[in-house]
Amino acid sequence: MRIFVNKISRKDANDMKQFFKIMFASMFGVLLAMLLLTFIGSSFLVAMLLSLGSESNMPYTPKYDESVFTLNLNGLVYEEVDNNPLTMLMSENTALSMKDILSSIKSAKEHNTIKGIYLDMGLFLTGTANIDAIRRELLDFKESGKFVVAYADNYTQAGYYLASVADEVYLNPLGTLSLTGFSSETMFYKGLFQKVGVEMMVFKVGKYKGAVEPFIGDHLSEENREQITSYQQGIWDNVTNGIATSRGITSLEINRFADEGLFMSDPTKAIESGLIDGLKYRTEVEKVVMEKAKQKSVTMKSLDISKMKRAKKQERVYRNKIAVLYAEGTITPSALSYASESITEKLTDELIKLQDDENVKAVVLRVNSPGGSAFVSEQIWKQVVELKKIKPVVVSMGNVAASGGYYISCGASKIVAEPTTLTGSIGIFGIFPNASGLFEKIALTTDVVKTNNFADLGDLSRPMTQEEQALIQSSIERGYEIFLSRCAEGRKMSVEAVDSIAQGHVWTGSQAYQLGLVDELGGIDKAIELAVDLSGIINYTIIDVSTSTDMFKSFLEKRIEESKESMLKDLIGDEYEYFRTLRQVKSTYGIQARIPYDFNPL
Repeated sequence: MRIFVNKISRKDANDMKQFFKIMFASMFGVLLAMLLLTFIGSSFLVAMLLSLGSESNMPYTPKYDESVFTLNLNGLVYEEVDNNPLTMLMSENTALSMKDILSSIKSAKEHNTIKGIYLDMGLFLTGTANIDAIRRELLDFKESGKFVVAYADNYTQAGYYLASVADEVYLNPLGTLSLTGFSSETMFYKGLFQKVGVEMMVFKVGKYKGAVEPFIGDHLSEENREQITSYQQGIWDNVTNGIATSRGITSLEINRFADEGLFMSDPTKAIESGLIDGLKYRTEVEKVVMEKAKQKSVTMKSLDISKMKRAKKQERVYRNKIAVLYAEGTITPSALSYASESITEKLTDELIKLQDDENVKAVVLRVNSPGGSAFVSEQIWKQVVELKKIKPVVVSMGNVAASGGYYISCGASKIVAEPTTLTGSIGIFGIFPNASGLFEKIALTTDVVKTNNFADLGDLSRPMTQEEQALIQSSIERGYEIFLSRCAEGRKMSVEAVDSIAQGHVWTGSQAYQLGLVDELGGIDKAIELAVDLSGIINYTIIDVSTSTDMFKSFLEKRIEESKESMLKDLIGDEYEYFRTLRQVKSTYGIQARIPYDFNPL
């Protein structure tokens, strides 16, 4: 075989080098220009978005012909929402926040040009604690002599509980009033795991700690059924009493409506039961509102929540500050957090900043959490205690502040809860899977080499030994003792007294108040009042503290998470709910201080 070799002269080589130099220089120039243009474009976009944000914060003065505040309640309600301009520009849906709802109602009361509130109830989803807070604010609004009118195409139970506070409540002639009572359902995974050859090794302290029951049984224990019945009935009594007082009827009438299934009957039954005032179409209700507001226009003129947020009267800014810090979501190590609505160790950083800020005289920690990681809960508890040494810390509990949610609250100077807040659940548990049965089913084997006895602790391919189980149970019991001691120290009770009402038992806010687990019943306003009293200041400004500092990072993380969720929904369709369940199961592995399950009664 003959091989041909082409010889390249030194001149050709130099020419080629020069060619590549020019080519790479040109490419680099183009790339640099693109980066520069991208930077300029991004800067322009940011400037535009920030200008939009600043414009939205400009004071807004309601005009006479815009004398109705339309409060459109549709979707989920959060403690606070992302005010990131990028998110607001790109998101299809505007999330609702308790802070904005309550402040807007206050603002509507302050402005003489606002004659009333029109409650436009959609698919309103939140807990009774939040609804109680909004109802109180609407009742205070009515004290000014202004009107509240409510309407819905179809009332959810949550929506009607809120709407019942209105002066007049209307329903679409073809609508329904879903006043059915409460129920809760627990899904059990034991049989499923047995079929695939997985056994969940459960370790716990607390006979009421029902979070582990789905993994080890196929029905509720008597203790768990007892506590669910107790707090569920307590919340329902609160709802029926609230509706009865607002509508001038009895709780018996409300229960009869639910028990007889009248919510499925002709909507005139709701009128006969005294639950609504009339059947009207949306345009007809708007005419009623216009007449009450003495509007002469053809269509109703109103302000939405975005304008009401800007319609706040100018207040003097004082140097002394009361800081409101929000802690919402599952308590999760930051390395494992996949949801934007979660509480991580980063909360401690904010607590440290507030501790060092001399202008902040007191802190209100708004907690809405079912708990989660016991380790992370301990870190946050520690920083709350350290902050309390310098300035008052008052916890305001939302819909739920249980288990780990109570852990991070118990060290505060004072605790305020709504009557229907779910709290307590003082207990610890751990879940570790044994997949040896699954390994056998798929003929998968393993072989381990180790240097020490417990080096392979947690190996999925085999059952745990008695020694390993004893080690983990001991760790769980030690964690429970620490949890008890934290509560005892914070509440100034003996460990024995706390243990007698702990054991993983879930309590309503009213029950917790009677037991000494909380100091006051009320909302965030009550917590702020307590913080002011404890700080001893007179003039002050309330500031909201956000844990999100990087606008672009926050935006990208949220968009990535939403994209992953959307892709999974498209890929697995109806099976997506099973995936969500399994992901929730996965998040309970390890040592946890978590409420048994999510309870959304409405």
